[in-house]
Amino acid sequence: MSKKHKNIQEQSTKPEFIFHRKNYIFMFIGIACMALGFILMSGGGSDDPNVFNPDIYNFRRIRLAPTLVLIGLGIEVYAILLNPHKKK
Repeated sequence: MSKKHKNIQEQSTKPEFIFHRKNYIFMFIGIACMALGFILMSGGGSDDPNVFNPDIYNFRRIRLAPTLVLIGLGIEVYAILLNPHKKK
């Protein structure tokens, strides 16, 4: 095998990642957004099962937290479909 042909094979076996740096940045942002949503959703329970705690139905747990989780999922879909090599 010639030296030139061997060098071409070595260059073509270089591992390539499926996603690029920009994709991973958006993925981490999406994960952080979802984690924040789940953290905001937690709590509000009562220590005594015979006592009702109406704090479980406040704005933060019913509207804000699920919205953050859905936004995080949307960011994840965007990060997967993002093509950083697309020319303008």
